[in-house]
Amino acid sequence: IHHTDFLGGKYSSKMPLNFFMKSGTLCYFGLYISLKNYFCLGAIIGRSRKDFKKYLFNFIAAMPAISLVNNFLKYGLNELKLCFRVRLTKYLYEEYLQAYTYYKMGNLDNRIANPDQLLTQDVEKFCNSVVDLYSNLSKPFLDIVLYIFKLTNAIGAQGPATMMAYLIVSGFFLTRLRRPIGKMTIAEQKYEGEYRFVNSRLITNSFTARITELMQVLKDLNRGRYQRTMILQHEKDGDRTQTIPLIPGSGEIINTDNLIKFDHVPLATPNGDILIRDLNFEVRSGANVLICGPNGCGKSSLFRVLGELWPLFGGCLTKPERGKLFYVPQRPYMTLGTLRDQVIYPDTVEDQRKKGIADQVLKEYLDNVQLGQILEREGGWDSVQDWMDVLSGGEKQRMAMARLFYHKPQFAILDECTSAVSVDVEGYIYSHCRKVGITLFTVSHRKSLWKHHDFYLHMDGRGNYEFKKITEDTVEFGS
Repeated sequence: IHHTDFLGGKYSSKMPLNFFMKSGTLCYFGLYISLKNYFCLGAIIGRSRKDFKKYLFNFIAAMPAISLVNNFLKYGLNELKLCFRVRLTKYLYEEYLQAYTYYKMGNLDNRIANPDQLLTQDVEKFCNSVVDLYSNLSKPFLDIVLYIFKLTNAIGAQGPATMMAYLIVSGFFLTRLRRPIGKMTIAEQKYEGEYRFVNSRLITNSFTARITELMQVLKDLNRGRYQRTMILQHEKDGDRTQTIPLIPGSGEIINTDNLIKFDHVPLATPNGDILIRDLNFEVRSGANVLICGPNGCGKSSLFRVLGELWPLFGGCLTKPERGKLFYVPQRPYMTLGTLRDQVIYPDTVEDQRKKGIADQVLKEYLDNVQLGQILEREGGWDSVQDWMDVLSGGEKQRMAMARLFYHKPQFAILDECTSAVSVDVEGYIYSHCRKVGITLFTVSHRKSLWKHHDFYLHMDGRGNYEFKKITEDTVEFGS
């Protein structure tokens, strides 16, 4: 492996120290045991009962100490495996969690089908194999050196030289002979891994080759390079329309505040399906937009492009930075942790303190969405529960809106996130967002929401769209 970035961290000094300590201990006791064996053998050959008893009893007396040290050596090797695994795992997860790489790997790139298994089981097996390879090679190599040295002193250099020549030639021959078997083993383990992933997600496969592949894929994704089988439009339409070349990342993204603008942007999936060929509209802060249309028309795809989860296939997209966009889904995510963590997610308590937001302000956010009673019901801010089960569907949606009030982004995308909320609470949420300067993109089929928006974007699912200002003459549609 040519990557050395993962060699940093708090184990940077501990791991080399462990390595050299274990190496020194292994060499010392290997030399000690080999010399004892040599002396005992010499006494047998010389038919010296006195010397044989002397060396034998010395060896027996040293066995408890040797056994103890041997166990400490095994403990040290296991510790070395753990240190190596911690550092490699930390490096891989830093790459995996950087800039939505985990999403891109599963949706934009199809080289790695099961990264979760690679990051857990395969990393563990890889680290164990590397450490075991060292310990399994160093002891036999030391034994060979010692025996050659002793045999050379006893019978001359010709015998050991002949033996070593035989070992080298036979080893080289067997290595060449086993090379195709190694490739077949890698292929076998890969297929075994894919089979188990589909059935039970418990995979054991050829970890060494795949860890290297995982590292390369993470590097490529973080550099904006994707590899995916593209389905050209003419393959589906039978050459009825002119094919538009789709090159992931060929569009331009400009980061600016208080503006979202799609300028000749083709809306396409990572697989090459074109939903809208040429999307053009502009929204400034303060102008809420209602997005509507049938299922599969491209509403979620629009938000994925806006959030930079999907690559831009052309045109120019002007938008604020990622941290100034907030997405609220229909089923909000409730994190593991306290009640306070549910409101401030993904911030930590330290982040909340840095922002100068007191718990009393968080209580006001809960009161605004009619969740104030939950604070007393669940036992305070530091109460830890399984919030995905404890909170009802409507409570989770209102908790997500309290989370939105806490972060106060420039733009927020509401994806059917008030479907389980009453109309009066829904009205207050939209009024408060407008009051604090949060511009909303709403996906909903409720007629009651039209009055809270200034524009509507309608997609018909056949590649056409309509972006217009909502006036008194606008015909509202929905339920």
